[in-house]
Amino acid sequence: MPHKLNFLSVLVLIMQISCAPRHYQGPVSDHFDGERFFNPGKPMDKGLLEVLKWYWTRQPQPWPEYSEFPVTDKPPQRVMGNQLRISFVGHVTLLIQTQGLNILTDPVWSDRASPFTWIGPKRVHPPGIRFEDVPPIDLVLISHNHYDHLDLASVERLWRRDRPRIITPLGNDRIIHDRIPEATIEAHDWGHQVVISPNLTVHLEPMHHWSARTPFDRNRAFWAAFVLATAGGNVYFVADSGYGGGDTFRAAKKKFGSFRLAVLPVGDYDPRWFMAYNHMNPEEAVRAYNDLGQPQMLPTHYRTFQLADTGYEVPFRDLTAAMQAASAPEGRIRPLMAGEHWWVE
Repeated sequence: MPHKLNFLSVLVLIMQISCAPRHYQGPVSDHFDGERFFNPGKPMDKGLLEVLKWYWTRQPQPWPEYSEFPVTDKPPQRVMGNQLRISFVGHVTLLIQTQGLNILTDPVWSDRASPFTWIGPKRVHPPGIRFEDVPPIDLVLISHNHYDHLDLASVERLWRRDRPRIITPLGNDRIIHDRIPEATIEAHDWGHQVVISPNLTVHLEPMHHWSARTPFDRNRAFWAAFVLATAGGNVYFVADSGYGGGDTFRAAKKKFGSFRLAVLPVGDYDPRWFMAYNHMNPEEAVRAYNDLGQPQMLPTHYRTFQLADTGYEVPFRDLTAAMQAASAPEGRIRPLMAGEHWWVE
């Protein structure tokens, strides 16, 4: 019965023709053919038929019912200088505090990662920071347009309250403007950089992924990783990525030299025949960590929304095994539960 309910969810999504946003238009490049974006040299071989096959045949592993956390984080208003405080809100939503700035990544406070409030993947824990405890936000980084990353309700709520700068890859500005016409959105391509302050520059860099919010806007908006180049060191944020042979990670290491912290996704990776292109498993995430020069690493993309067949407990178990197999230095990779925070050295 559960797989049929999931199949119904897909059918409902397929009916969303009317909500497809206007699409990006721009010059052809090595990752844009004039209509759609792509990963250079690595065409995606999974389409709508494969999505339907997965939903009809899937075998999801156990997840718990909704439960509260013992505590939620109450972050300081500001963190000054080279101090770096990371609060894990859940999934890939992080509050990054450094250089006197408050930065949110892929902010999702909604109950579901879905275009609807009544159907679609539902969170199993509340956000690790209550919205009313979120300090004034200066900068929002949105990596791509999947519903577990671009939550328009949360973006609108932040915009109405704080008027933050919003930086996102090409084409996602159109989606946000459909909901918040007056919002100031800065949309950029891979390789672009945005100076935020004398001590912080944001770089948009490749990640191996794809995009869609309906079955009819596939890869019409772009995806990107972010490097926060700060006076205290570089922070590398990858929201969602397949390993893709590791090219993007090795290129980031070559370009930026070293990282104080790497944020890498480790969840929602089963079944591999379908998920490997766009979601790393923990073994691949540890490979990426090695490609990056073994910086301190924060794993993400787990224990919030059930988006694949991977069980709730499985990413932590597989990550521990992958770390041991790779002889990863103890204490360099630090998983957090939502509501926990980390003062990064």
